[in-house]
Amino acid sequence: MPNALAHEKSPYLLQHADNPVAWLPWGEAAFAKARAEQKPIFLSIGYSTCHWCHVMAHESFENAEVAALLNTHFIPVKVDREERPDVDRVYMTYVQALTGHGGWPLSAWLTPELKPFHGGTYFPPEDRHGRPGFPSILRTIAAGWSADRGKFAAEAERVLATLRGHAAPAAPAEGGAPTEARLFESAGGAFELCFQSLYESFDPARGDFAGAPKFPRPANLNFLFRIAALQGADSDLGREAVKMAASTLQKMAQGGVHDQVGGGFHRYAVDDAWLVPHFEKMLYDQAQIAVNCLDAHLATGDERFAWVARGIVDYALRDLAHPAGGFYSAEDADSALAALSGTGILPVALPNHGHDAHAPKVEGAFYVWTHAELTAVLGADAEFFCSHFGARLEGNVPAHLDPHGDFTGKNILAQQRPLADTARRLGLTTGAAVETLATALDRLRTTRARRPRPHLDDKIIAAWNGLMLSALARGAVSPAGCLSDQRALYLAAAGRAAEFLQRELWDDARGVLFRCWRDGRGASEGFAEDYAFLVAGLLELYEATFDVRWLRWARRLQATMDQLFWDDAAGGYFNSAAGAADIVLRLKEDHDGAEPSPNSLAAASLLRFAAIFHDDAARARALRTIESLRPRWSQTPHALPELLCAIERALEPPRQIVLAGDPASPEFQALAAVACERPGPRRALVRADADALPWTAAMTPRDGHATAYVCENFTCQAPVTTPADLRGLLG
Repeated sequence: MPNALAHEKSPYLLQHADNPVAWLPWGEAAFAKARAEQKPIFLSIGYSTCHWCHVMAHESFENAEVAALLNTHFIPVKVDREERPDVDRVYMTYVQALTGHGGWPLSAWLTPELKPFHGGTYFPPEDRHGRPGFPSILRTIAAGWSADRGKFAAEAERVLATLRGHAAPAAPAEGGAPTEARLFESAGGAFELCFQSLYESFDPARGDFAGAPKFPRPANLNFLFRIAALQGADSDLGREAVKMAASTLQKMAQGGVHDQVGGGFHRYAVDDAWLVPHFEKMLYDQAQIAVNCLDAHLATGDERFAWVARGIVDYALRDLAHPAGGFYSAEDADSALAALSGTGILPVALPNHGHDAHAPKVEGAFYVWTHAELTAVLGADAEFFCSHFGARLEGNVPAHLDPHGDFTGKNILAQQRPLADTARRLGLTTGAAVETLATALDRLRTTRARRPRPHLDDKIIAAWNGLMLSALARGAVSPAGCLSDQRALYLAAAGRAAEFLQRELWDDARGVLFRCWRDGRGASEGFAEDYAFLVAGLLELYEATFDVRWLRWARRLQATMDQLFWDDAAGGYFNSAAGAADIVLRLKEDHDGAEPSPNSLAAASLLRFAAIFHDDAARARALRTIESLRPRWSQTPHALPELLCAIERALEPPRQIVLAGDPASPEFQALAAVACERPGPRRALVRADADALPWTAAMTPRDGHATAYVCENFTCQAPVTTPADLRGLLG
């Protein structure tokens, strides 16, 4: 009989609805049961595309004996971290403090008052190497709770006191309100320290700033591209910054972490060469890495970065887009093995995104290839393809990177060298190699589409869709040659996504955003990241379309974010709203990790609002947000590279490019394109609109032509009407 999770919308919770564990969803019903029975809560947090979550579920949560331990001695509670990032951050902070590391599945034991007293991540099903397995831990905690639950309660109080101390408000700036002068004095040192940290940790052979495992961290690359823009691409510092960022993206694009056949990127690589990924694909990675690639193209002029960006967006539009607008959250790492056709090699046709919950799954099954499969599909082109992507008869995954034997005899496609080099090796012209590669990839996509697809988590999350809006808008205005013909497609997709979010997740009467949608709006209202990421995406969409409705909605969202999450005492934004009864500790995100901190994006957006609306209050709030995180960014600035990008905006004078005329006209679009064609100082790009932006009322088209006004520090230069003249003003 299904447990209580059968009534939930979350794909992750539904994956556990048939477990023998008597799971309850996070909420008052579970808490009341824990209080009434005086049992500790066992909290399990994960997400539907998490490989190790599947492993622990299969080993422990599907096991009747383990389920009996959980059901007898605990109140088992499941949380989808993507639905409730606020809950996840509280208990992840605890587990990281307790164990020194974090990850999913996250396991925590709580008092009935939701206070943690023990935790970890994945636990094996039996004792191993002197470490207790999951059943042993359950028995030990159950016995201890029965004998002396006061000890656990005392530990929980001690833990919370420690975490509260860690989350204590920062001291206010000297003299009260933060000042540009004080910020300027300390920002230079933070920028230098962050750059030095990245420079010293950079791996020139493999790319990135850490060894195995390698996780993409887009905020690092954003920071480096901004350093290059500030210092100048021809300066020593600028060249080094671009070299590190571009090399990292190049190594990622060549590796197995990049889906060479279908586009997009997997979550991370387990090795230091980007070869063997954990194969889940997350929307937030696609959006941010696409923007990184667009910035790399701007900084280097290398068309390969534009090609990779286009592949990412094409993947998202093909496989992650809801027909009515909006983007799904993720695809799984694991999938069922393909049934074989009569040839014994090629898979038979199966429904797209077919997902049998009871079929055995293997990590990467959808993505890897035997040499025989490649030969059968590609025929005479197989030698060329296998040489370029390192596919071998015996497989190309080293045994030490395949502990479960999932990839024995299989190949993960990873480019071995530039395509021109492969062409020379095989006596082909570069043009012939390009054509052969495109044909081969198209054949493999067709063949792969017949395999059972990985599970699709079809939640639509406001925050991650905000990131995708940014990617689509940036891609639409990119000067990259291979993206120019995609402008209308990308803007249409961005518009549909924004309209979907406004229609389905925005309560206009209350002025409140909701977190996610799946066959209807979810129960949780939005968190700080939902507001911050969506505001940033809408500002990018406005600058790409000049449709003022997105600017107006962005401002309303910002006002709600200020109301719900602002810290009056110290500045900055808490993750969760005040008064949340199921959150024992309000935290303020002070790290730009796989996703940026909402404080980092909020500070940047507030500074954009200040420039767009001449809004001194928005600028003051941005400065207080930056100041609230001073202890973090001044001492360990590499923790907040995205916030440093916001500090850059704060230190530069307000700059605007105002375009007057019809946005649909070729003249107007030609002027807008100039504003986006190369990196440089940050400028707000707006259309003259007397109603929305009264300060632009006098800025009108000259002699019937679209006209550009370039302003700095609220002083505008003489208007120009040609792209060449605008380019001259922008330097």
